[in-house]
Amino acid sequence: MRYLVRARLKADRRHDLLRASEDGTLGRGSVAEGEYLRNMAQARLCEDGTVRWVEVCYCPEPLLEERPYWEEYFDLTKVMDAHDRRKCRDWNGEEPWACSGCDCSERLEAAMENWGTRFLDTLVK
Repeated sequence: MRYLVRARLKADRRHDLLRASEDGTLGRGSVAEGEYLRNMAQARLCEDGTVRWVEVCYCPEPLLEERPYWEEYFDLTKVMDAHDRRKCRDWNGEEPWACSGCDCSERLEAAMENWGTRFLDTLVK
């Protein structure tokens, strides 16, 4: 399933998040390790000060496994379905693990390119 995550960066974690993103340690130890780096590469900083990204998650509860990793750097303010669950082939049982080969994230992230600015670019300022 895909989720649209809305979060606020913890003020004292800016440099740590940048370092973890640059050196590839963001999410280290998680089963979704590489997904964290992909998420931050696509994340957008919106005008309201929130950071938003699309998260692929196979957990029975949204971000069950990922939440502790994200909460190290962010206050998660909203996690919602990024699209209709009934159309998700993994969620509806049509094709297990379908999200790994689906183009949903690419399409959603392409639409999000007009939302604010690229988040990682704002961390280096």
